[in-house]
Amino acid sequence: MLEIDGSEQSGSGTIVRDAVPFCILIGQEIHLKNIRAKRDKPGLRAQHLKALEAAANLCGGKLSGGTVGSKEIWFHPGKAIKGGTFVWDIGTAGSTAMLALSLIPLGLFAVGASTYRITGGLFQDFAPSLFHLKHVLLPTVRRMGAEVEVRIIQPGYVPKGGGRIELQIMPVNGALKPLNLVSQGQVVSMRGIALSSQLKERNVSQRMGRECERVLKARGFHPEIDLLDDERDKPAFERPAVQAGAALAVWAETDTGGLLGADMAGARGRTAEFIGKQTAQDLLTDLGSGATVDRHLADQVIPFAALSKGTSTFRIPSVTEHVEARLWLVEKIVGAKSMIHENLVTIEGIGFLRER
Repeated sequence: MLEIDGSEQSGSGTIVRDAVPFCILIGQEIHLKNIRAKRDKPGLRAQHLKALEAAANLCGGKLSGGTVGSKEIWFHPGKAIKGGTFVWDIGTAGSTAMLALSLIPLGLFAVGASTYRITGGLFQDFAPSLFHLKHVLLPTVRRMGAEVEVRIIQPGYVPKGGGRIELQIMPVNGALKPLNLVSQGQVVSMRGIALSSQLKERNVSQRMGRECERVLKARGFHPEIDLLDDERDKPAFERPAVQAGAALAVWAETDTGGLLGADMAGARGRTAEFIGKQTAQDLLTDLGSGATVDRHLADQVIPFAALSKGTSTFRIPSVTEHVEARLWLVEKIVGAKSMIHENLVTIEGIGFLRER
């Protein structure tokens, strides 16, 4: 049984969400201790527990110690990863994007096509937004041979959650391809989405989008930001949010194929203008670093690169604790070697193939 100390590296939930899916893929039993030891509230939160339960559901595995607050779990993988339709409700405003990121690698190596319907939060602090997942991460992994699509059915915000998404995943034919993004190149397009729910009278979408555009145009860019709300005659999504909330995302595509994005969710006391300005500045900072992936994509693509066949190379804005933790984890569990030199990440993929 593989022993993983969750207090190492970032000591975050990333270790929980990555370790178990990797162990399922390679058929390795795992004992995970000191879960989220470096966080203010150590142990499993609802969203981490749901990721473990969903992973067990997909492979017919056995989870022991799986309760909210638990600092130690044991996981025994099943034999094969099932395709089909699965429905999971986090039960809180916990991140549906984080749960999706944990499960997508399993769906890519399942025995058949998969549909995952997930309920929870779509836009919150300390987690990627569904806009970033849809418009930045998934197009990037599709370059690597992954066939994954996501549909937002209903927005969901803190504290009530209630957001709904649907993932469609096709099994990979062979191994994933490596990601090669060494040079940033020139920005060829910049898009964005400003969304608000139950805030029409305050023009939140317009104010976020207008301020974001102002900052970006001052730097010579020409963003196209769609303004969405739940209260139009033709609403943006199938179902309106269950509470008021807002979210902004903006992303840039370069002529070398790079995608870099930034996003921010609304929060009490956080003005629409602040959201617009800060989101624009975050994107400009990452672009100004010469990176080919943004600060979030920098660690999110690591699991896919580790499983791919060949050497992935991409330039990150900075070396974060999440980057370090994920590189450590993919080497420890699947044996993918990596190196960082002047923010250029190189990962030797293992060429993982699904057993037939």
